[in-house]
Amino acid sequence: MDGETHAYGDEGTAVGALPGPLVSVDWLAARLGAPGLRVFDASVGAPGPVLDASAAAHRGSGTRIAGAGVFDIDGALSDPTAPVPHTMPDAARFTEAMRALGLNDADTVIVYDAAGIYSSARARWMLRAMGFDRAAVLDGGLPAWTAAGLPVTEGAPEPAAGRGDFTARPRPGLLVGAGEVAEALADPEAAVLDARTRGRFEGTEPEPRAGLRGGHMPGAVSLPFGRLQDEGRMRAPDELRAAFAGAAGGRERLYFSCGSGVTACVLALGAELAGYRDLTVYDGSWSEWGLPQADPADRPVVTGP
Repeated sequence: MDGETHAYGDEGTAVGALPGPLVSVDWLAARLGAPGLRVFDASVGAPGPVLDASAAAHRGSGTRIAGAGVFDIDGALSDPTAPVPHTMPDAARFTEAMRALGLNDADTVIVYDAAGIYSSARARWMLRAMGFDRAAVLDGGLPAWTAAGLPVTEGAPEPAAGRGDFTARPRPGLLVGAGEVAEALADPEAAVLDARTRGRFEGTEPEPRAGLRGGHMPGAVSLPFGRLQDEGRMRAPDELRAAFAGAAGGRERLYFSCGSGVTACVLALGAELAGYRDLTVYDGSWSEWGLPQADPADRPVVTGP
């Protein structure tokens, strides 16, 4: 991200340069409501009880940061034709969804979620994959915002004041499919890191989505996304670097997978904060790889550490 980029609103007021891919509640509170600054709630529902509390905010019936729109990863901002959840829509659909939210090419975006940092990292990665770099994740998300006593609203979000002029400009390589991940697994210069829990990785815990095989890709390395956080906030860059060095060794080309391409983006965010630059997310993740296959050799699965 270009730290010198500024976004200017209708009145010519600069929001200011983003300090990086992560901003604090203090940074956002000082700029909330500024022209050219858009805030989106990217909370998602989840299979099972893990994020039930966040689903209400995602559906627009719960607490949100004042003025925030809804970045609907479960709905308009997923490909409705894909056989697995949370798949990136094509450029035309993404453009239409963001214009309907009032996003302009010159805006700056802050995304957050109701769990701390979970699906907000996915929203930012999607924007980057569509060529929009002036986006950052709110560190600590809605819990940190409310704990600081900052302004919130309840109920359905107000519609955007008008359509935006955002245009998607897809950037290859940030989101990839199973074929590219299979190649990465065979590449000694690349590491494939799995953000799921250790139990799901080893196949000792059931997958929350019915019908998926348990275990992991041969050659993948477990790095649960929660290890990168402390009470919903990202750890310091040196701690993040140590976590990635432990998982990936000296490999700098990193691929990330998870259950459905959401928490893989938390790993991508952490790696970016740690100074890594060659980063790729497996869009379908385990929802695709873990499907039963007629030929198990196509997407092999192993269990254990």
